Amino acid sequence: MTAVHTITFDNLGEVAALHRGEFPEGEPLGRHFSVTRALPRILDLLEQTGLRATFFVEGLNAELYPDTLSAIAAAGHEVAYHGWCHEQWAGLDAGEEARLLSRGVRALDELGLRPRGFRPPGGELTSASLRLLHEHGFAYCSPSGDAVGAHGGLAILPFAWPLVDAYHYLPRFAALRGSDAPHPPAELARVLGGALHDGDRHTSVVFHPFLAEPEERFDVIRGHLRAVRALVDRGELRCAPYREVAA
Repeated sequence: MTAVHTITFDNLGEVAALHRGEFPEGEPLGRHFSVTRALPRILDLLEQTGLRATFFVEGLNAELYPDTLSAIAAAGHEVAYHGWCHEQWAGLDAGEEARLLSRGVRALDELGLRPRGFRPPGGELTSASLRLLHEHGFAYCSPSGDAVGAHGGLAILPFAWPLVDAYHYLPRFAALRGSDAPHPPAELARVLGGALHDGDRHTSVVFHPFLAEPEERFDVIRGHLRAVRALVDRGELRCAPYREVAA
C-alpha cells in the first residue's frame, strides 16, 4: 500500500486579524500580503512541482478575494471551508455553528466553489459538528487528531499539530509545543521530512500563506514540495487533495 500525503494551506488574507481585532483601523481590505505576495509564489511552486493542494479558506474571503479563490480552483486545487472569519470553532453553540456553515457554503457556492471539506479553526469540533457538517453536504472534516476514519458518511481526515507551521513559529502555540521560544524553520523542515517516511498511512502538512515570509520559511515550503514530488516520481508516495482522499 502506498502512503498518501496531502498538502494544505490554511487561512487567507486579513480575516483572522479582523476577528481578533488586530487589523489596523483604516487599513484598506482586500490587499493583504498573504494574498498579494505569498499566494502567487505558492501557486507558482505548486505548478512547478505538478502538485495539487487543498486550501482551507474562510467564507469572508468569498467577498474580499473572489477572483483569488476562483483562480485557486482553476489551477486544479481544492477550495475548502475554514469558518466564516476564523472563529474559535469549539466555542460555538449549535445555532451559531449551523448559521456559519450555511453562510460559508452559500458564499462559496455563489462562486461555483461549493466546499466538500471543513477544517475547524483551532482544530477542535463541537459536539454538534459532525451532524451539522453532514446536513450541510460536506464529505469530510479535518480536525486535529491522529485517527483516520468515518462517521455517518463523513470522512474524518485529521491533521497533527507538529506538521503545522504555526505550531513551530507562533507564540500562542508555546504551551502546545512546550517551549516559549519559536522553532527555527530548519526544525519544521526536519519534522516534515520525517513525516514523509512514516509508514503506509495518510499524512497532512499545514502551511499558512501569512507565515511564508521571510525567505527561509518559504524555503521550507519549497523543500517539502520538492521532496514530495521526488517520492511521487519514484512511486513511493501518492499526493492528493483531501476531496480525493475522502472519496
